[in-house]
Amino acid sequence: MQTTLNVKGMTCGHCESSVKGALKELNGVQDVNVDLSTGKVDVSHEDDVSNVQMKEAIEEQGYDVVS
Repeated sequence: MQTTLNVKGMTCGHCESSVKGALKELNGVQDVNVDLSTGKVDVSHEDDVSNVQMKEAIEEQGYDVVS
């Protein structure tokens, strides 16, 4: 499954690493691609990973997920 999240507040490589690391810690997340210029985060994951779980993981890193 593929989900795209819009994330505000990412500005640099450290931001990208934080978001990728947080999402990859979730069971069932296979790949994460971050585009700093657009704020889009593409997540490849199994069906049992919810948007709520992904949103919470990103927000715990200090970024805002917008719909």
